[in-house]
Amino acid sequence: MSFVWASKKPKDGVATMYESNITLNKSASSHFDHAFSVLLGLDLESKRIAVKPISKEEHELGAIPEEKRHKITVKPSYARVCNKKFMKEIANLVGVDLSNNKSFKFKTKWSKEDSALVIDLNQPEV
Repeated sequence: MSFVWASKKPKDGVATMYESNITLNKSASSHFDHAFSVLLGLDLESKRIAVKPISKEEHELGAIPEEKRHKITVKPSYARVCNKKFMKEIANLVGVDLSNNKSFKFKTKWSKEDSALVIDLNQPEV
């Protein structure tokens, strides 16, 4: 027999979209262990979201306006960014209904070029 042993750690980054937040699985959230807050970006043309970590030092320098910074909650097995207005925009862009506790999962990938986690809204997780 040729068994393939299952790993307990997910290797693929996945972002789950809810009505009020984006929740990142352990693999995707590992990029935010030292983030003080994040920037949320949206590329309307290619339907992608960027979540860029902001360090405590960057935060204290004040170079990024307060209204652009979003709180990120990082736990041992996930991270979460809440912004209901942003999520409504995402739902409209992708054409999904996030009301009534519905959620949709999308693949993520770290972009070294942008120093951000990119969520590809064209690649739903099955």
